Amino acid sequence: MVQVQHLNFSLLAVTLLTSFGSSMLYGYNLAVVNSPARYIKDFYNHTIVSRNGTGVSEETLTVLYSATVSIFAIGGLVGSLMVGMLVTKFGRKGTVVNSTVLVFVAGSLMGFSRICGSPEMVIFGRFVTGIHSGISLSAVPMYLGEIAPKNLRGFLGLVPSIFICLGVFTAQVLGLQELLGKEEHWPLFLSLVVVPTCVQLILLPWFPESPRYLLIEKHNIHATITALKWYRAKCNIQAEIEEMQEEQRSLSSVETLSVWQLLLDGSVRWQVVSVAVINVGMQLSGIDAIWFYTNDIFQNAGIPASQIQYTTVGTGAIEIIAGLIGCFTIERLGRRPLIIGGFGVMGIFCSGITLSLVLQERISFMRYVSVGCVVGIIAGFCIGPAGVPFLMTAELFKQSHRPAAYTVGGSLNWISNFTVGFVFPFLQMSAGSFCYLVFSGVCLLVSTYVFFIIPETKNKTFMEISQMFSTKEAVPETQALSLPDQLKLKKMNGYGALESGSLEFDSSTSAI
Repeated sequence: MVQVQHLNFSLLAVTLLTSFGSSMLYGYNLAVVNSPARYIKDFYNHTIVSRNGTGVSEETLTVLYSATVSIFAIGGLVGSLMVGMLVTKFGRKGTVVNSTVLVFVAGSLMGFSRICGSPEMVIFGRFVTGIHSGISLSAVPMYLGEIAPKNLRGFLGLVPSIFICLGVFTAQVLGLQELLGKEEHWPLFLSLVVVPTCVQLILLPWFPESPRYLLIEKHNIHATITALKWYRAKCNIQAEIEEMQEEQRSLSSVETLSVWQLLLDGSVRWQVVSVAVINVGMQLSGIDAIWFYTNDIFQNAGIPASQIQYTTVGTGAIEIIAGLIGCFTIERLGRRPLIIGGFGVMGIFCSGITLSLVLQERISFMRYVSVGCVVGIIAGFCIGPAGVPFLMTAELFKQSHRPAAYTVGGSLNWISNFTVGFVFPFLQMSAGSFCYLVFSGVCLLVSTYVFFIIPETKNKTFMEISQMFSTKEAVPETQALSLPDQLKLKKMNGYGALESGSLEFDSSTSAI
């Protein structure tokens, strides 16, 4: 279970605040358009009739609704491309706080769209929420990864993934007919995103910026010490200050890299490839296809139409439970077992869906096997692949490379998200039930890559992790680094720290 000796109120509060006001909105926006789909289409049709005197075909309405859904991913891509510049200019916390204005703009557009008779306001509002999600999905893990002590980095890094699942679950519950799943409520349903953001905007500015950002990029030792005192249960912060100063000295001649410079930097080639693989694999695992077509699978399983919405809410609850399991076991099991196991489980159950769909006409109980496979895929995703890729992006890079790495990882994530949403219907038409074998193959390939290439990063400092990739050798957790051109570590006050003056560079080795 999680070691809590270094978890204090400020650290926990800022983790919950950033996740509640940012990450939760991503999950909410993924699911919020499912329940009111027919009401949104009716609104579009009535508006077009009032403007032109005639309605449009069902195919045109489907295209308009598809644009409403998919433009969220386009906005996410735009936001992910901006995040590197924003976190360098405004800081990690500053980016999270400043980006909240996007949510208020989007909420206002969607909330007043029916009064104004403007479908364009709904579509543009979805685009703006996508920009916010693209920014926050990178900025929040980066912020939490830098303020957390190394023994809690995994635990705190997975909290946003729990809030993503909680956002999906919240949208599913509020979308029930008994609550906001009625025609007159859909604008309110879409605009509720402003509520958690408002709470975040009121409270988060009172917390300090990332200590690593303050010291390494802003060179403000006083603000760094103040921030560390907020985020550490123990007042003696000498060890972490020394470790950050060593990293600062190693980067003294290195500016924050652009994306192009990151891609050309041979010393981090394997880290970049690894971030690309796990972020692309996260979306090409088929989880979005499962979310989009859960109702169809349940309908094919013979679940009464009136009960499907409640069954879908049940899958949302399973997501939260699986996310909690991953969050509370990551510091004991490590990153590799969760992501390898998560992708492996998803690959097996994706194959299971294909088998059950092929045989369900011949064997009646196979309909229920398909439901079990949906639950298995969702649980496997939420245990590891839902949050570990964002955490690993923070851990695999030093301060100078991290913003560009998040830009690369986030962009690939959103491009893959859009690709799955666009290609899956055609893939399903051409391959039928066998389309899930494509997702199964992706999951198993990613799991294999992580097993052979990515080392365990649990309880490692950022400098140690960089050195592990540089030497292509994993560092045993119980031993100090002993090679002459590596870093020498000592234990101080429960934190891993660099010995003063122990950073030695050999001219034959590449700088890391």
